[in-house]
Amino acid sequence: MSTLALAFDLGGTELRGALVERSGDVVARVSEATLAGAGSEAVIGQIIALAGRLLKEHPQARVIGIGACAPGPLDPKAGIVIGPPTLAGWHNVPMIDILSRQFGLPVRLENDANAAALGEWRFGAGRGAVSMVFVTVSTGIGGGVIADGHIYHGRRGLAAEIGHMTITGEGDRCFCGAVGCFEAVASGTALGRRATRLTSPGDGSLLRRLSKDGDVSARHVVEAARADDAGARQLVEAEAKWLGIGFTNLLHLYSPEVIVMGGGLANGFDLLAPGIRATVEERAMQAYRDVPIVPAELGDRAGLVGAASLILWEGEPGTALAMVQNEETKAGGPSGCSQSDRA
Repeated sequence: MSTLALAFDLGGTELRGALVERSGDVVARVSEATLAGAGSEAVIGQIIALAGRLLKEHPQARVIGIGACAPGPLDPKAGIVIGPPTLAGWHNVPMIDILSRQFGLPVRLENDANAAALGEWRFGAGRGAVSMVFVTVSTGIGGGVIADGHIYHGRRGLAAEIGHMTITGEGDRCFCGAVGCFEAVASGTALGRRATRLTSPGDGSLLRRLSKDGDVSARHVVEAARADDAGARQLVEAEAKWLGIGFTNLLHLYSPEVIVMGGGLANGFDLLAPGIRATVEERAMQAYRDVPIVPAELGDRAGLVGAASLILWEGEPGTALAMVQNEETKAGGPSGCSQSDRA
């Protein structure tokens, strides 16, 4: 069996584990509900147990290290999870130290959005690019930035909190306490909230029928829009405009070669794309308008394969995937795909 990394993607709802090859292929994976309210010891116990399951089921696996990603804020260099709001009782938890002592293996830690960005950059929709912005639009909005072939960390690894840039002075208050955050107006949660306010239980609307007269979710809006429901189409148009405003800011800030959109709302990317593009054309300076905005390719594997690559691609953090593959090709290895090959 080829060289593998153990990878863990720790979320507030679900904990995923996997064995991942250098190619980004997931050999095996396991998951379970995160004991988010039980404190750090309980959750780390879950990680240890899932690792044990994977190793027991694949006794021939040559595991060289562990890559883990978790919600921020965290410090990837110090290996400390500082205090994620979705995990109760986590305060400056030395996750790298705990796991390395448990398994006797090198451990690397990264913010979950950065890990997903790394996964899409190395193996997904951003492969071949030197600079990329990844935006995940789901319950909230997060993201990661690859700048000149490196994850952009900033001070203590806290950079690229994309969801909390202010894009308006109005709207609902964000969970962070501010008004006008990108997340507060453009997340899947915000879209569902707008749809719920525009309808009412028993009104006969398609949105309420899909939600069984409960709160409407972003998934219901996308489903209704696909059925050509007029109200849902208007909601999608408004959502696309907010996303376009946020993406325009990201273009001006980071000047990436590509913006990759992931998260649950990316399932409606085909419906959102025309409005996003129209808003970028209207608001972005001319030099930024030709940057592709594309859907993510890896789905919920992005964080796992990105975390694994922290181990499997260590020593090559500043090298774009295509450049590494080209060197392998010269030595008789697999051929790669350059930026010009990506259509």
